[in-house]
Amino acid sequence: MLNSKLLVIKIGSNVLTQENGLPDLIRMEELVNQIQRLIKSGKKVVLVSSGAVAFGRQAIPLSKKLNPVFKKQIWSSTGQVRLINQYQNLFEKHGQEVAQILVTKEDFRDRKHFLNMKNCIQALLSQGILPIINENDTVTITELMFTDNDELASLAAAMINADSLLLLTNVDGIFTGNPSDPSSKLIEKVSSTLPEVSKYISATKSSFGRGGMLTKYAMAKKSANLGIQVIIANGKKDGVLDEFASQKLRCTWFEPKRAKQGVKKWLAHGTEYYKGELIVNEGAKNSLHSEVIRSLLPIGITQIIGEFSKGDILVIKDETGEKIGLGRAEYSSKLALERIGQKNQKALIHYDYLYIFDYD
Repeated sequence: MLNSKLLVIKIGSNVLTQENGLPDLIRMEELVNQIQRLIKSGKKVVLVSSGAVAFGRQAIPLSKKLNPVFKKQIWSSTGQVRLINQYQNLFEKHGQEVAQILVTKEDFRDRKHFLNMKNCIQALLSQGILPIINENDTVTITELMFTDNDELASLAAAMINADSLLLLTNVDGIFTGNPSDPSSKLIEKVSSTLPEVSKYISATKSSFGRGGMLTKYAMAKKSANLGIQVIIANGKKDGVLDEFASQKLRCTWFEPKRAKQGVKKWLAHGTEYYKGELIVNEGAKNSLHSEVIRSLLPIGITQIIGEFSKGDILVIKDETGEKIGLGRAEYSSKLALERIGQKNQKALIHYDYLYIFDYD
């Protein structure tokens, strides 16, 4: 485990929720105390916290007949106020200021929005204020929802160039079988050269959250490939963050690869946000995979699917449909269609705004 200076901590629903579905205020206070110790030690922390629905459920009883989507919107919107107030009260005891940031997937799709968010969070951190991020559940629709807060935390870590991402759940990490089975062993390290470990992971979702260990693993691998060390650990364990600070934590640790540039980190998460598809021929595919950094020129493109504008994210596929990478459009689909397959044309995707998937 590496030393950390800037970290994103994600606290899952199951960590902050009791078995009866109500908030676990004792656990919440203990985690706040530990986060404050991390800050006092000189670390900069961004918090991504679930738990709003539990706070809403506690305050507002709703009929079982009510539409489940409306229920969630009511509980999350009313609970978010209570969740952030609880954090504010707990951190206030330490003299720590907090800020609330509510986001949607759309905020990450647009590069300008993305940079505005990044600048806001960095400004807060520079003033010693703790940013607390959550999804704006009230306005998001299903297609634009984050998989869960693990995805949001992973995006936030990439956005602010964090060196560490802690995903706190209700188990010690990834096991070789069901965590409740005594014969299952904890996988303590996921090396960048290690064989795939997803075969061990159950697809079961958590009791109160949207995601499960599979989404945690997918987001952890993506973050580690971008150069961020990731820790999946048990947030219900006493002293979990103190043990992280002393590097004695029992957890699953994902070894980070060499850090990528900021713009590549933005593009790496664009698989859900792209506006158009580019099908390229074998020559262009080989060129993009070569060690020499190259832009994507119209001559290598055989097909353009969808309408897009300059600045939109595009997915690049080979002629079999396999995804090769992502990039930012240098001009619109209208111009691209006029130039497709032609020589001596301006690159549709410049290599500075090109992210090729890593299948190592």
